[in-house]
Amino acid sequence: MKVLISTDIEGVAGVYHHEQARQGNPEYERARVLMAQEANAAIAGAFDAGATEVLVNDSHGGFRNMPPDVLDARARVVQGKPRYLSMVAGVEEEGVEAVCMVGYHSRAQGRGILAHTINSFAFAAIRLGDQELGEAGIYGALAGEYGVPVVMASGDDVFISENRALFPHATFVQTKKATGFNSGVSLSPEQSRQAIRAGMIEALAARGAARPLVFKGPQVVTLRTQSPMMADLFCQWPSFERVDGVTLRFTADTVESAVRMLNCCSAMSAMLR
Repeated sequence: MKVLISTDIEGVAGVYHHEQARQGNPEYERARVLMAQEANAAIAGAFDAGATEVLVNDSHGGFRNMPPDVLDARARVVQGKPRYLSMVAGVEEEGVEAVCMVGYHSRAQGRGILAHTINSFAFAAIRLGDQELGEAGIYGALAGEYGVPVVMASGDDVFISENRALFPHATFVQTKKATGFNSGVSLSPEQSRQAIRAGMIEALAARGAARPLVFKGPQVVTLRTQSPMMADLFCQWPSFERVDGVTLRFTADTVESAVRMLNCCSAMSAMLR
């Protein structure tokens, strides 16, 4: 059994503020270790459940947060960017049977802790078809194109409520309760790690009931930007249709194509910072 664990930082126990998620300050240095320790709990749970191979995808920011020497040496680590499959890079490897999302957060404009979707500076909302999705939904659907289901996810209560219907057979682990964008009530790091390890064991034991999230056919992607200036920039692409001051649309043949286009927009947005 080969398992892919995708790790973010905003859903980690004890993380509440942007300073904890951005490089260049002491709070981030502590938070990245907390992130790695939750990843280690998931790795341990995977091997407890009988995994023969585990990949850990570092999926926050610049994709190089968790100190490699802190991570469980039994796992292989996916780090660095750019990469085509972004937060689920590794799912394309032969034999991957399950995706687990650790430290995830709710979508942009939501009520969860540090809520955003892919790029908080550029994107206010993303829809595939008529469904607004956060990162879990977008990348869960990308994993689904490779036939791999999401079987476990951890984060705050808002993240869980947003995604339970998308992944009805998944095991969800609540690490904290959101009381605002920068506030909440968290488990201790140790309690969170214990819960994640137990959740992984439960999820992988029940993985036979899980089904991939599949969006069939070409997808009309609707992107609401954070400003008209951002929409001006993205609509330099001739394939984008301008809907209004901050909204644009494009059609993608696959979820993977949609993700790659969104990643290009995210990279482009840096010129407006």
